[in-house]
Amino acid sequence: MEIWHIPVVFIAGILAGFINTLAGGGSLLTLPILIFLGLPTAVANGTNRIAIVAQCAFAVAGFKKKGVSNFKLSLLLSIPAILGAIIGAYIAVDISDVLFKRVLAIVMLLVLGLILWNPSKNRQISGDNPVSLGRNQLIATMIVLFFIGIYGGFIQVGVGFIIIAALTTITKFNLVVTNSHKVFIAGIYSIFALIVFAFNGKVCWEIGLCLAAGMGLGGWIGSHWAVAKGERWIRVVLTICVVAMVIKLIV
Repeated sequence: MEIWHIPVVFIAGILAGFINTLAGGGSLLTLPILIFLGLPTAVANGTNRIAIVAQCAFAVAGFKKKGVSNFKLSLLLSIPAILGAIIGAYIAVDISDVLFKRVLAIVMLLVLGLILWNPSKNRQISGDNPVSLGRNQLIATMIVLFFIGIYGGFIQVGVGFIIIAALTTITKFNLVVTNSHKVFIAGIYSIFALIVFAFNGKVCWEIGLCLAAGMGLGGWIGSHWAVAKGERWIRVVLTICVVAMVIKLIV
């Protein structure tokens, strides 16, 4: 890694960590930069997971400090996502993601529709309690998170949007509470995905750790900003990020 790579990767990490914590799609910024720096696609995909883990850890800490967390429920929801991520990561080690990016553009538009349509008036922050989820809600959420885990393990780009859409649609939590669960779930399953990539030699640790420092800072800032600004501003950021991602994938 050359000296000039350090500030580029670090600044990109801050921006991506902030975006990922509020919405998702930060990897759309970091992956092209890692590839531009000379990393093969699979290695860039694996290296990016180091930063995802760091960013989610700082974001979880930030939400916890602001009093928005429920680790018991987050951990329970993470279990199926972990299993799915391991499967997805093994697929990603060898397969090309060119076709998948085209499909992702369509998925992102569908996700945006879900986010904008989902009625926020019926969601309360006080609903962030394991007992507020009925048995059918919990089962449905865990099944969906298993498949989201496969996707996230395969390629991280845009998974935040999908987790948000799933949680807000099924659980009816508001976007602040949903984001606190999202960063916990993404952080936990990303650890296992990273292990798979590392085991197959698809990780550049020097660049990954530099990116992780930036994304950790961005995640911390994003978590505080999310709680301070509330659901309305997260919704605005979500819309902007989804539209930008779709344009980038199509062009």
